[in-house]
Amino acid sequence: MSSPRHQNTENRGIDWLGIARIMMLQVLVLLALAGAFIRYLNWSSDAAWAEFSAASKSELSQARPYPRSAVGSGRQAPAVLRSQRLRET
Repeated sequence: MSSPRHQNTENRGIDWLGIARIMMLQVLVLLALAGAFIRYLNWSSDAAWAEFSAASKSELSQARPYPRSAVGSGRQAPAVLRSQRLRET
């Protein structure tokens, strides 16, 4: 068997089949990485939405309504005479 140095330059050729295999492998790796990235984005957005929903639900359950003021409820606050206020202080 002859070594590549002793081969004639006319017999050397480009291995098109090898190049096609390598390119096909690169395309498959690129598609796999793109699919994994899209799947990660979908998962992370679902996780963020679930966290946001849980946080907003807990805030709503912990929120207390403001006490109604005497003016807004239609009832009047009991009148306190000025003399009574001065005695308390």
